[in-house]
Amino acid sequence: MTALDWLVLGAYFVVMVAIGVYSHSRIGNISDFFTAGGRMPWWLAGISHHMSGYSAVMFTGYAGLAYLYGATSYFTWAFPIAVGIAIGSVLFAPRLNRIRAKLRVSSPLEFLARRYNVPTQQALAWSGGLLKIVDVGAKWAAIATLLSTFTGLSLNQGILLTGLVTAVYCTVGGLWADALTDFGQFVIQLLAGVVMLAAVLGKLGGIGAIGGLWDRLPPEHAHPLNGPYTLTFLLAFLFIKTFEYNGGMWNQAQRYMAAPTPAQAARGARLSAALWAVWPLLLFFPMWAAPLLVHAVKPDASDSYALLTTQLIPHGLLGLVVAGFFSHTMAMASSDANAIASVFTRDVIPVLSSRARAWDTRASLVAARVTTVAFIALSMSVATQVNSPALKDIITVVIKWVAGLIGPISIPLLLGMLPAFRRSGPTAALTSWAAGLFVFWLTNYGISGVSTAVATAAPVATSLVLFTIIGFLRPENTPDREELISTINTDEDSAARPLPAGTA
Repeated sequence: MTALDWLVLGAYFVVMVAIGVYSHSRIGNISDFFTAGGRMPWWLAGISHHMSGYSAVMFTGYAGLAYLYGATSYFTWAFPIAVGIAIGSVLFAPRLNRIRAKLRVSSPLEFLARRYNVPTQQALAWSGGLLKIVDVGAKWAAIATLLSTFTGLSLNQGILLTGLVTAVYCTVGGLWADALTDFGQFVIQLLAGVVMLAAVLGKLGGIGAIGGLWDRLPPEHAHPLNGPYTLTFLLAFLFIKTFEYNGGMWNQAQRYMAAPTPAQAARGARLSAALWAVWPLLLFFPMWAAPLLVHAVKPDASDSYALLTTQLIPHGLLGLVVAGFFSHTMAMASSDANAIASVFTRDVIPVLSSRARAWDTRASLVAARVTTVAFIALSMSVATQVNSPALKDIITVVIKWVAGLIGPISIPLLLGMLPAFRRSGPTAALTSWAAGLFVFWLTNYGISGVSTAVATAAPVATSLVLFTIIGFLRPENTPDREELISTINTDEDSAARPLPAGTA
């Protein structure tokens, strides 16, 4: 990168911080900080939902999959996410919005204390928080890896730079800052993606290369399913991402909660689904064409997109493309930081400290900001270890850990809102959670030779089966729980009821 590229990248960072400072004026209480006070327009919620699902892993791990296997990178990643969000626009988005509006909560997990009990809420809060620290750590490592390729900065320097900028704007401005920076980042990555596509098409001979690309690549690169990515894997991934991208890991739930009405939450979800179906096609095309233009050095080809960029993009525009890389990771990391802060500020700390239950508005906001910074700092420290023997590489963390553990953590939250699962109570929730975690360990570390598809699907399948069967055999649908489920499944006005003792 030259001075001109650094100027473009520096301007991007300045704009992100400025948006965070601007958003500070919108934060008057804890609801504003975590759910935008339920005033976020549906289109902004939808774009923010879309952007907070990306990271630089798209340009490292998934770029490697596109380089090695071709079209399967889209059909086993972006496409099932689009389908899953479309499903969620009907099943989950309106219900999560009613949870905020009718129960007056600022965290997705505040609902769990009433739906089940406080121990269930705490088990899911702690396990989900720890998982997200590892997950976001992998995302920091991915963007730092790209930054190292372009600038020569070390991995730790790249992690520190991106983490500090993200910490400033999402701590100052809360969810409003996350959403507004997501919109700005959406515009930047749109420009960067078009620049990259144009450069690749120019190198391949023009617009006609779009149709003729697959004739120049190995035949299997045109197959929707290729290599280890089988139909079983695709179905398992669809099932898992339906939970993850509809609130199972909390940050996406906040976008649904922030919309003014259930109908607008559903509309925002449909917008996000449409973007997921279309936009990744443009992003993936250069990655599919990469074997014709560059020779990846790393065995997993995770450096292919960076090599493509340095060879094809002129200075100045290179800074814009690198800013596009940052836009994805910073959007996801800031949304995760806000979600984790909401859970620990509203659900964990008040259980651990009686003083926290009496916090006024100012004290609550201070705690929210401190928790946000603490999460970012912990995830940055994990990022420095992402290539250690314990965590292996970036794509392993993202696919294996997150896909394997999301089911046990998210099933009690999301299925607990649906009338069909009203009989499943605390016993079903905790048992399915614990069994799912055990099966994850067993299939990934306890038994050798387990396929990727089985290791991915087994934990969530175990949790789903146990959550359903235990609810049938040992129903715990008390009148209070029946009333709660009825409340979040209708748009009729309902007076908010206080949370039980021990929650915020």
